[in-house]
Amino acid sequence: MRKLTGYNLASFINQLPKNRDYNYINPRTKGLIRIIDVTLPEGPITIKRWTPSKGETAGGAETVSISAQMIWRYANAFAEGQPLNIDRVLGASYNTRSVLESLVAYTPYFYHCRPGRLSDIDGHAKIESGHKHLLYLPDEPHENGVLAAKDTNVTITEVTSTAVYESLSLPESLDLRGMDIEAARRHAQIQIALYLIGLQLGYRTWIAQNDKGIIYNDRPLAEQAGIVKTLSSEPLVAPFDGAVGAGLFIDCIWFKNGRLMPAVMEVEHTTGITSGLTRMLNFQSKMPPLMTRWVIVAPDDDRRHVIAEAGKPIFQSLQARYFPYSAVEELFIICQRRRLRGITEEFLDCYMEKAVA
Repeated sequence: MRKLTGYNLASFINQLPKNRDYNYINPRTKGLIRIIDVTLPEGPITIKRWTPSKGETAGGAETVSISAQMIWRYANAFAEGQPLNIDRVLGASYNTRSVLESLVAYTPYFYHCRPGRLSDIDGHAKIESGHKHLLYLPDEPHENGVLAAKDTNVTITEVTSTAVYESLSLPESLDLRGMDIEAARRHAQIQIALYLIGLQLGYRTWIAQNDKGIIYNDRPLAEQAGIVKTLSSEPLVAPFDGAVGAGLFIDCIWFKNGRLMPAVMEVEHTTGITSGLTRMLNFQSKMPPLMTRWVIVAPDDDRRHVIAEAGKPIFQSLQARYFPYSAVEELFIICQRRRLRGITEEFLDCYMEKAVA
């Protein structure tokens, strides 16, 4: 199955005619859209939008931007032949999401459709008329710049899942590293998600020395099952001069069977991507060559910054990966709901993006 990328979406939209105005997919939305510019390879895309029936004109319309982060989030959510509703991906996060959805629908490989929606009320299931979705069909291109509908017999269930963090508290003694309390709490949630994902996959997890006092389910992280108590007891780290000290403040390290280190991860909520890369680089320099993943875990909106920093020559040896918060929590939700078995390490690569080409 072909994977759609943000580069693809930006390229497809760049090939749309620029000398015309586009309607929204929904005919009840009376506005018009004009493409001003597409910055390749991944955006941003600048557009104007206005509503003639309200007396607005293109000349008076503000130029607004569709970010590369938004483009990538939308692209990553598509699966060939499976209807996708943009609000299920972006929620209310972006006020240009209907513009992006409409422009994508004008490109040759996408059709708009209304799959049936399975409703289950008090045990009585029935199929109702569904909401607007886009369908990615790379083998059935239509004319560029034209909206095309597609009938589908697909029925979807509109069930949403939410990552649930049990009782979590930050002790007063915890070093917040310059973060406000809400940022520190979010940072801790992601660390806990990574720990619980690792536990589900059979890994033991090192949590940064200064974060072991975080209270989860009424117990400090240091006392939780599967938490590495000390790096000096790890055979992959202990024999090498300076490695234990260099790893003490790495946010999260996964260990497997005493012989493997599936991932070394820095959670960068507000503390700076460069500092996380620098900590990992220092840790790498104290170790012999080792097969592992050097990973920056960061909010979805920070993708461009992660890739820019990870691509700098000084950090090339890491070949860093980007693990966005949304992907962390998607995997965390699966681990909460299903007891995964027989998963290979390559499974992780479905959720992490190579930050260096």
